Amino acid sequence: MPLTPLDIVNKEFKHGFRGYNEDDVNEFLDEIVRDYEALIRENDELKENTSGMTERLEQYRKLEATLQNTLVIAQQTAEEVKAAARKEAELIVREAEAKAEEIIRNAEARVREAENQLSQLRYETEKFRAQIKSLLEAQLRLVTEGPLLQAAVES
Repeated sequence: MPLTPLDIVNKEFKHGFRGYNEDDVNEFLDEIVRDYEALIRENDELKENTSGMTERLEQYRKLEATLQNTLVIAQQTAEEVKAAARKEAELIVREAEAKAEEIIRNAEARVREAENQLSQLRYETEKFRAQIKSLLEAQLRLVTEGPLLQAAVES
């Protein structure tokens, strides 16, 4: 059991022949009591400060854990946002590519249709030329070999 200031005050020493001066001993014991009480008070204050600091340390540790969790959540959220943006960008690119392919297919179909129409027009033009040529040749034969020319030659 630790020594208390009261133990020091109440301590009685045996008197012996040629012992210590009682007043000097009492003064020294009083000084020891004062110093001991001061040390006890200081110790109590240090314990109280230590307790307060321990509580503050625990608060800081909790705050640190909260901040770490917040940071982890923020990083996860950032990764999720990046992934979502990446997926959305990929979807936009795929949709744009599909639309571009559709536009190209439609344009190619229109080109083929225009080429077919051009071929048809060329065919019709050649057919029409051939018919006109045939008609003109027939008319020319009629004019050169026909009965009108012979009647005019005979008259």
